Amino acid sequence: MLQVGLPGFAGDLARSLDALNAPRVDIPVIQPAEPFLDMAGEDLRRRIFLTESETGESLCLRPEFTIPVCSAHIAENVATPRRYSYLGQVFRQRREGGNEFFQAGVEDLGEPDEAGADARALSEARALIAEFAPAASLSIILGDQAVFEAVVAGLGLPAGWQKRLIHAFGNEQALIAMIARLANPDSATQPDPSVAGFLANGDVDGLEAHIEDVMQATGYSTNASRSPAEIAARLIDKQALDATRLSAGSLEALKAFLALDVPLDRAASKLADFARDAGLDISVAQQAFEARLNALAERGEDLSVIRWRAAFGRPLDYYTGLVFEISASDHNLVLAGGGRYDRMMTLLGANEPIPAVGFSLWLDRIETVRAGR
Repeated sequence: MLQVGLPGFAGDLARSLDALNAPRVDIPVIQPAEPFLDMAGEDLRRRIFLTESETGESLCLRPEFTIPVCSAHIAENVATPRRYSYLGQVFRQRREGGNEFFQAGVEDLGEPDEAGADARALSEARALIAEFAPAASLSIILGDQAVFEAVVAGLGLPAGWQKRLIHAFGNEQALIAMIARLANPDSATQPDPSVAGFLANGDVDGLEAHIEDVMQATGYSTNASRSPAEIAARLIDKQALDATRLSAGSLEALKAFLALDVPLDRAASKLADFARDAGLDISVAQQAFEARLNALAERGEDLSVIRWRAAFGRPLDYYTGLVFEISASDHNLVLAGGGRYDRMMTLLGANEPIPAVGFSLWLDRIETVRAGR
């Protein structure tokens, strides 16, 4: 049954979703908050509406569908491959447009042909927008988390720095700040003066004793938080990372990669040129990237009108490969977004890895475009 407040085209959209061989799934509005807080990303975490159960469990109003759809799939022990569709209300704090709005979408779980599944997700999202906002001039941006991770790994940075950069992928300001620190470690935030001496002298025992004294003086219990040894280890690791300097060649290679921005029909050759010039072996990521391009072409998508932007990511932490957004150019509104999130299924409790990709449509924005507002 369609919900009150849905746009007028929602009934037709529901029928179009049914035609995609993706059965509709009902997801409760009240959700456990922990999976979203752990995996959704800082941008979404700041905007979740939180509450508590009578037993103290942290709960939230449903801020998106991907995580709960995947959790329900795991809980019901459903065989894969399996596709799901959804259409319903989500709740997020927003500066404009209201805090309650409707989304629809598809999650594609367990499809072994990952390139084909990626292409299908982008193609279906584009086709649905073209069906329900036919007058919109669409702009499609594609990025690839896996290619970025391969480049970062190829630069030989410590694992901690790789994790920092990967976490910031898609956040242009954060990436710029991190690259600046890698170019000039002296610009990093200096440690608290009370611990600087211990760090400078490599006095681990003294640092642990100092932290324990501070915790006792301020009333922190070591049973309820990290131990002095754990805190000391984190401070030492942070100092080592802050002192890491990226060589001039590696720094230029990273900047050159992030500057890549070309039509998708030229992306494979540009990526190959970059890898050769930078002396990086990213062949595994390149092969997956090229397989996706071939799959998109086989579906009849015009690669020349899709743009690959190497620095493009989406503000959700669970993506692992393809990321994309489809916008109405004339309205400057993102109408759809999606991507691949292979790691999330095991993090949610699946017994074995399950490949996964999906997309969401913002129905209020599509309605705005349909109305010509």
